[in-house]
Amino acid sequence: MNAEIIAVGSELLLGQIANTNARFISEQLAFIGVNVYFHTVCGDNEGRLLDAIRHAESRADLLIFTGGLGPTKDDLTKETVAEVLGRKLVTDQEAMNSIAAYFRTTGRKMTDNNRKQALVIEGSRVLPNRYGMAPGMITEQDGRVYLLMPGVPSEMEPMFLDFIRYYQSRYGAAHIQSRVLRFFGIGESQLETDIIDLIESQSNPTIAPLAKEGEVTLRLTAKHEHKDKAAAMLDQMEGKIKKRVGRYLYGYGEETLPEVVFRLLQTKKKTVAFAESLTGGMASDWLTSFAGASTVLKGGIVCYTNEVKEQVLHVSGEVLQQEGAVSRRCAEEMARSVRKMCASDIGVGFTGVAGPDKSEGKDVGTVYIGLSDANETAAFLFHFTGQRQKIRIRSVKTGYDLVRRRLLRLPPIAQ
Repeated sequence: MNAEIIAVGSELLLGQIANTNARFISEQLAFIGVNVYFHTVCGDNEGRLLDAIRHAESRADLLIFTGGLGPTKDDLTKETVAEVLGRKLVTDQEAMNSIAAYFRTTGRKMTDNNRKQALVIEGSRVLPNRYGMAPGMITEQDGRVYLLMPGVPSEMEPMFLDFIRYYQSRYGAAHIQSRVLRFFGIGESQLETDIIDLIESQSNPTIAPLAKEGEVTLRLTAKHEHKDKAAAMLDQMEGKIKKRVGRYLYGYGEETLPEVVFRLLQTKKKTVAFAESLTGGMASDWLTSFAGASTVLKGGIVCYTNEVKEQVLHVSGEVLQQEGAVSRRCAEEMARSVRKMCASDIGVGFTGVAGPDKSEGKDVGTVYIGLSDANETAAFLFHFTGQRQKIRIRSVKTGYDLVRRRLLRLPPIAQ
């Protein structure tokens, strides 16, 4: 089955709110094997909505509407769909009773236009609204399914999950399993190049790449009528991918790089401390967002000026004068010093040029990250691109990846 999502509301076109409903619906439909080929956004205008419905009917079996079920005159979704289907609107008594009960409970007066919210398309299956007033509805005609739901996400999402259960019981669905692989240290284009033959020959499982904030994810999706078979298909595809780019794989699902490092530090009973110049405390902040961070984070020093680097961290004045704050030796001394000062197992030092201007004759995006433990102290040079904040974020993520690799005894990824 192919679906089209039609979001109704002029506020979406004006940019006043984001269309998060389409993302949620598409994600849920992917799990039951329903294809979504088009997202449409239409303002509160009957003529344009009629055109949108006609276009959707020419290319989809399942038309999903969000928004336009409210009490005001510009809420016209069900009226327009009913016109297209040649059906009347009738009052759903259960919905009417629920609306009336709400006004009795709150002590507010119910106006006539609130009764409009209880109207549903004649012959439709009503989906109760457990978190609002307007019910949803499922209508079938000429081999197509029309699903109408409120636009408020807190009302729409539980209602849509009710529809998913209805769909599975009525039409049946193969078991869909997805697995997200998370990579760091490789760009989207390079990752695609390394596995291009797997992508071009994909059918089941499918492979979908996505880049975000210096990382790349691959969503693998397998479909099979048996759950264990779908899982085995994912295992097989993951194995092929790991043979090519496994050294960049750091996690799965929604887990982040800091989360992975946090758990590794706990598991291995290790601690870390940060000396931060261009990152300004960001690395420490990310780690302290996890409950129990005190078990792995010994401390941190924001050393933005040379004076603090020298007087607090005891970075050699000779190094600062001759090689500069943005240098390999400075990053090494920062990492070593913060490790010793905080009595941690690992020390990390961040120094570089976040921009917008050059510093010490070095280009924007020049970053040195020092890494120190009891066995070795080293610094690594990176050249990042983008605006100031992007460079800072990329620096912190790279520092976390260096810690992860040191904990796992993996070699760092050279830039």
